[in-house]
Amino acid sequence: MNYEEIKRHSIRTYLATRGIFPQWERDNRGMYLSPLRKERTASFSVSYDKNLWHDFGTGEGGSIIDLVARMENCSDIEAARRLNERNIGTLAPVFVELPRLKEPTLSRLVVLSDRELTHPALLGYLTGRGIDPAIARTYCREVHYTISGKKYFAIGFRNDAGGWELRNPRFKGSSTPKNITTLDNGSNTAMVFEGFIDFLSYLSMKANPTPSIDTVVFNSVTNLQKAVPFLVRHRVVHAFLDNDEAGQKAVDRLGENLPSSEVIDQSVFYRDYKDLNDYWQEKRKTICKVIDDSPAPAHEKQWEKTKRADISAPEARQCVQPSVKKKRPVHKF
Repeated sequence: MNYEEIKRHSIRTYLATRGIFPQWERDNRGMYLSPLRKERTASFSVSYDKNLWHDFGTGEGGSIIDLVARMENCSDIEAARRLNERNIGTLAPVFVELPRLKEPTLSRLVVLSDRELTHPALLGYLTGRGIDPAIARTYCREVHYTISGKKYFAIGFRNDAGGWELRNPRFKGSSTPKNITTLDNGSNTAMVFEGFIDFLSYLSMKANPTPSIDTVVFNSVTNLQKAVPFLVRHRVVHAFLDNDEAGQKAVDRLGENLPSSEVIDQSVFYRDYKDLNDYWQEKRKTICKVIDDSPAPAHEKQWEKTKRADISAPEARQCVQPSVKKKRPVHKF
């Protein structure tokens, strides 16, 4: 059996043999919790008719051979060999599947307009994730778009190429072109975030909508290489990436691509959480409890101190969790 024949093995059936099933299905597509990383909202798409997969969280995708290589930590050749030895079922011939397609061009996301971010549902979503709506309005827009002819709206975060990262309570995606987002303040120090929710979380923690140092939002770790020309001129780069395999590999790649810069992994401060936003949501609950249980003068002083403090400042950590001491990077930030 050659490579093309092996690629006909069904991704859907392969995942089922591993005990992995879709969270929901529509037409010829299933959405799964990613088998490549931990997540709580399904962002791993499988096209049943094309027999291709795409992980929206990492930007990866491909054939079943690519998927088996990633999931079983082996080479493409070994993945093909293993598939060839297994009887997991193949797809029907392509010419049988094609008539089932319905206006494939309509499935493309089309941006209709963008406006000031005002919709209560979107602002409520941001507030629920601990993000200051006023800060969000500084960097985000309310974007209206269509998918398969149906109209939707979401929080939009624009990238340097004019595309949008889109989020609402039920959708996580993007429009083309896909690219990074940079904020150039002429500093020799930069911050790096995987996505804009973490970026907005950081600003909300600082209660400061205008950082004085430079910033890069990858909008997917697969865009890391696009950020290198911008980051290479910075003496220090602070990385606020996810606490998963992809995030750690991205930190390592930054170090390899920026030999003249000092890359500091700031995820040590939220090592027990998936990402910076998860950390911030949990810490806000603790802060609110402290405020509710404290006399007015004391908690007002404590809250003001926390708002002004950076996440690595000792007083901020003591305010939210006084009994825990975490390992800190060499440089205080």
